Amino acid sequence: MTDTLKVKDLDGIMKALEDGIMNFMDSDKYKQYLRAVSKFHNYSSNNILLITMQRPDATLVAGFSTWKNQFKRHVIKGEKGIKIIAPMPVTVEKERDREDRFGNTYREKIKVTIPRFKAVTVFDVSQTYGEPLPEISPEELTDDVENYDMFIKALEKSSSVPVNFIDMDGGAKGYFHAGDNTINIAKGMSQSQTVKTLIHEMAHSLLHNRDNGGMFLDTKTKEVQAESIAFSVCSHFGIDTSEYTFPYVSAWSGEKDLKELKASMETIRDTSSKLIGRIDEAYREIARESESREEAPAEKEKEGEER
Repeated sequence: MTDTLKVKDLDGIMKALEDGIMNFMDSDKYKQYLRAVSKFHNYSSNNILLITMQRPDATLVAGFSTWKNQFKRHVIKGEKGIKIIAPMPVTVEKERDREDRFGNTYREKIKVTIPRFKAVTVFDVSQTYGEPLPEISPEELTDDVENYDMFIKALEKSSSVPVNFIDMDGGAKGYFHAGDNTINIAKGMSQSQTVKTLIHEMAHSLLHNRDNGGMFLDTKTKEVQAESIAFSVCSHFGIDTSEYTFPYVSAWSGEKDLKELKASMETIRDTSSKLIGRIDEAYREIARESESREEAPAEKEKEGEER
């Protein structure tokens, strides 16, 4: 564990997070990535909601032609598209009455733009193949976690929604499904990656559910909040996620002013503190239960010897 992550104070952890992200944003790799993502369209909050409801694990979406012409990628045959609403304004000619300088009335033709919308189909990058996109590529976490089985049980016990461990396609690691109010985590990941991903999704379930309206936040803010909370909570428990978190938050922030991170500092700190408290309590309870089960056979064995 690095010296940075020995800091137990949440303010210190938040400072370490901000400094780490800023240093990463100075890299050439990050600048290449920004040039690529700048070509993607910025979607409205309504369309972000539509995308999230249809494909919760979506990251970069674009239309069929955009993938083909701008990124030299092709949609995989048989993939189901994501429906969003696109503006399709039409321009029509109308006539109106006008007066000349002598007070005479005449008809004038003018062009008027009428706002109209239609459903269009987009696809996530995971539904395409072709030339690779410049990417930041967070490093997969590979470390083991002390008392992993008990810690995972503590996380599940601390979660406000049910947790499922399932097989996932397309490289997805996990997601919180706001409609079903469940967390789904990919099987087969390393211990540290599984822990970090689960805490990330627990943060989503607390902050971005249907009840508190958080699901209507823009995707950037939601991802920055969830990953920053995962970093903070993992740091508290001595798990270093910086190789994954710094590139991840940098990708979602997109700007060196870290607007989404700074605007969410209080939310991140409060939610991290809440989760740490829950996990600590759940872990102690599970540890006590485990000790009681171990002591019970020993007591019975002792009674048998006395008889």
